[in-house]
Amino acid sequence: MRCPWALSTDDYVAYHDEEWGRPVHGDDALFERVSLEAFQSGLSWITILRRRPTFRTAFAGFRVEKVAAFTDADRERLLADPGIIRNRAKIDATLANARVLADWAEGELDELIWSHAPDPAGRPAPRTLADVPAVTPESAALSKALKKRGLRFVGPTTAYALMQACGLVDDHLADCAARTAR
Repeated sequence: MRCPWALSTDDYVAYHDEEWGRPVHGDDALFERVSLEAFQSGLSWITILRRRPTFRTAFAGFRVEKVAAFTDADRERLLADPGIIRNRAKIDATLANARVLADWAEGELDELIWSHAPDPAGRPAPRTLADVPAVTPESAALSKALKKRGLRFVGPTTAYALMQACGLVDDHLADCAARTAR
């Protein structure tokens, strides 16, 4: 058994089985996830997942220091790249976020994000997709904390998607094999 959302494509099956909900640590890895969740806003995750290799190339592997040094020419290159989502606001937010994060101490993004992980004992396993929230008090708090520190495109829904993808919460359904395989 798998979560129903993962059954529509082989890409989703692999993402569900190998990545989604597994703990992610490290500032660059989390910067990538924050950025991709922002790009996903208003779109299907499969759109981002299939373009992720191109995103990684376009954004220098999402290494904070490298993206923070991007120039106006890099911005124009990104806006012209058909392999990514060419949304000006999302590209600008990613570049601005990298510049903000470049001033943070190593491990600070990781620490901030993971400090918002809820106690798993207080979260029963969802039985159906209807039991999975889009926003939680923790995601609202994470969004607020990220925005307060200067990050953009990190609303509560995006923050919750980040929490799910990076393993801060386990929203695999109760009967999902991935829930018990951890």
